[in-house]
Amino acid sequence: MSTTRTSTSGSNSDARRRLTIADICADLGVSRSTFYEWRAKGRGPRCLKLPNGDIRVNRTEYERWLSSLEETSR
Repeated sequence: MSTTRTSTSGSNSDARRRLTIADICADLGVSRSTFYEWRAKGRGPRCLKLPNGDIRVNRTEYERWLSSLEETSR
Protein backbone atom coordinates (compact mmCIF):
# COMPACT_ATOMS: atom_id res chain seq x y z
CA MET A 1 0.00 0.00 0.00
CA SER A 2 1.39 3.36 -0.97
CA THR A 3 0.25 6.72 0.32
CA THR A 4 0.99 9.99 -1.36
CA ARG A 5 1.74 13.02 0.74
CA THR A 6 1.40 16.44 -0.73
CA SER A 7 2.79 19.73 0.43
CA THR A 8 2.08 23.28 -0.55
CA SER A 9 5.62 23.80 -1.81
CA GLY A 10 5.76 20.54 -3.75
CA SER A 11 9.16 19.66 -2.29
CA ASN A 12 9.94 16.03 -1.44
CA SER A 13 11.85 17.07 1.68
CA ASP A 14 8.78 18.96 2.91
CA ALA A 15 6.64 15.89 2.32
CA ARG A 16 8.91 13.76 4.53
CA ARG A 17 9.34 15.94 7.57
CA ARG A 18 9.39 12.91 9.89
CA LEU A 19 12.02 10.20 9.76
CA THR A 20 11.73 6.55 10.75
CA ILE A 21 14.28 4.74 12.88
CA ALA A 22 15.36 2.89 9.72
CA ASP A 23 15.97 6.25 7.97
CA ILE A 24 18.18 7.47 10.80
CA CYS A 25 20.09 4.20 11.18
CA ALA A 26 20.79 4.10 7.43
CA ASP A 27 21.93 7.74 7.43
CA LEU A 28 24.29 7.24 10.37
CA GLY A 29 25.38 3.69 9.54
CA VAL A 30 24.38 2.32 12.95
CA SER A 31 22.21 -0.59 14.02
CA ARG A 32 18.72 -0.26 15.46
CA SER A 33 20.02 -1.56 18.77
CA THR A 34 22.58 1.26 18.88
CA PHE A 35 19.85 3.83 18.20
CA TYR A 36 17.66 2.38 20.98
CA GLU A 37 20.64 2.32 23.35
CA TRP A 38 21.27 6.03 22.67
CA ARG A 39 17.57 6.71 23.20
CA ALA A 40 17.49 4.81 26.51
CA LYS A 41 20.48 6.82 27.75
CA GLY A 42 18.93 10.12 26.63
CA ARG A 43 21.68 10.66 24.04
CA GLY A 44 19.59 10.40 20.87
CA PRO A 45 17.31 12.87 19.12
CA ARG A 46 13.91 13.68 20.60
CA CYS A 47 11.33 11.26 19.26
CA LEU A 48 7.60 11.17 18.65
CA LYS A 49 5.84 7.98 19.71
CA LEU A 50 2.76 7.39 17.59
CA PRO A 51 -0.39 5.76 19.01
CA ASN A 52 0.50 2.51 17.23
CA GLY A 53 3.91 2.45 18.97
CA ASP A 54 5.96 3.49 15.95
CA ILE A 55 8.62 6.11 16.52
CA ARG A 56 9.33 9.10 14.29
CA VAL A 57 11.81 11.95 14.50
CA ASN A 58 11.11 15.38 13.08
CA ARG A 59 13.71 16.15 10.42
CA THR A 60 14.45 19.54 12.00
CA GLU A 61 15.01 17.88 15.40
CA TYR A 62 17.32 15.33 13.78
CA GLU A 63 19.36 18.09 12.12
CA ARG A 64 19.51 20.04 15.41
CA TRP A 65 20.66 16.93 17.26
CA LEU A 66 23.38 16.23 14.68
CA SER A 67 24.59 19.83 14.93
CA SER A 68 24.80 19.53 18.71
CA LEU A 69 27.23 16.63 18.28
CA GLU A 70 29.76 18.67 16.31
CA GLU A 71 33.07 19.13 18.07
CA THR A 72 35.14 22.25 17.84
CA SER A 73 38.87 22.13 17.11
CA ARG A 74 41.14 22.79 20.04
